[in-house]
Amino acid sequence: MNRFIITTTEIEKKEYRIAALCDARQKLIEVTTESMTGTSVLGNIYIGRVENVVKNLNAAFVCIAPGQNCYLPLQELKNPVFTKKQSEKKAICAGDELLVQVVKEALKTKDPSVSTNLTFTGKYVILTTGKRKIGASSKLPKEKREKLLKIVEDFLSGKEQIPYGVIVRTNAAQASKEELLLELAQLEAEVQKIISGAKYLIRYSLVHKEEQPWQKMLNGLYETELGEVVTDDREIFETICNMYGVGAKQLVTGGSVRSRVDEILTGHGLKIRYYEDEMVSLSALSGITSQLHDALRERVWLKSGAYLIIQPTEALTVIDVNTGKNIAKKEMQENFLKVNIEAAEEIARQLRLRNISGIVIVDFINLEAKSAESELLNVFGAALKKDPVPTQIVEMTKLGLVEVTRKKIKKSLRESLS
Repeated sequence: MNRFIITTTEIEKKEYRIAALCDARQKLIEVTTESMTGTSVLGNIYIGRVENVVKNLNAAFVCIAPGQNCYLPLQELKNPVFTKKQSEKKAICAGDELLVQVVKEALKTKDPSVSTNLTFTGKYVILTTGKRKIGASSKLPKEKREKLLKIVEDFLSGKEQIPYGVIVRTNAAQASKEELLLELAQLEAEVQKIISGAKYLIRYSLVHKEEQPWQKMLNGLYETELGEVVTDDREIFETICNMYGVGAKQLVTGGSVRSRVDEILTGHGLKIRYYEDEMVSLSALSGITSQLHDALRERVWLKSGAYLIIQPTEALTVIDVNTGKNIAKKEMQENFLKVNIEAAEEIARQLRLRNISGIVIVDFINLEAKSAESELLNVFGAALKKDPVPTQIVEMTKLGLVEVTRKKIKKSLRESLS
């Protein structure tokens, strides 16, 4: 079973809070980092002021705090909530004040990106104020998806018009009808409170603060896929206990309940544990720090003796697959396919772990048979589908290079640790 760890560690003399998803062998699958000295604005909702509209860019620049401009693509101007409007004749103009949500962090020289499509994420559903459609994750089985959509449609049926969109998450497969309806009602109340209260607030007001990165990551995981959640922070431990409080029970020692609870079990059998040991830190015990250092290196060794070279550039990321040793000519193509398949699965893992986004070019070892190429692409595509961030194979070029795209949402691991 997978393990979710929240701890702090030091990388290059800077302290970070790390949320890490590990497999049963303690191998990192995904990591979220948060500087202990800075704060992220990703997901926050502000009352922003439009500074100017640039028609040739089809965008507006919106200020969410003194000196902090953000980029608003005008195609993202969907059902905006204005708190101050300069002109009723124009869709948007300088001086307008409206609710915007930060959807992309500042990356290198680029400003943060914002949207008027406000998104409120729960464990089972997502509510959106701009895109007012009902949908469900394509990862849900068809029968389950239809059943969940029917619950949502019934919930909205008594309303005169659909005031927001609803997306049913993959996690909803684990939810009861009561749990789904409760979360819908809670998110609806939150949306209404924010929108109705915004008109009484001044520009630059922070009207909604996003969950902490570790909370957002944990909420996106199946409870039944996790065996344990462990942290060495008492406050975070108590927050997690509250998150899973329904149906939780204390573990007992020697037949009696302990005065200070360090472990609980949820209704699904997930163990939540507080780790405390002055001799060995949680980051050292779990090997997180050393694995993070490995994830910043260019070379990644594979079990077969082959290796990857991962080189991020300004425009794209290039990944080269190398055999690493001489392979006998006998059955060479068969061995090349085995190495490529091993590499494909590791590349999918590295993209998620390092949070590499944008265009990725993979140079696999050349294969002569078209059937071998098809098998490789099928394995690679299946591995990429496990990534919660939209990732897809675009094509294999005439030169045998595989082009992949991965949606850019936040900084890469390297950027977040620099």
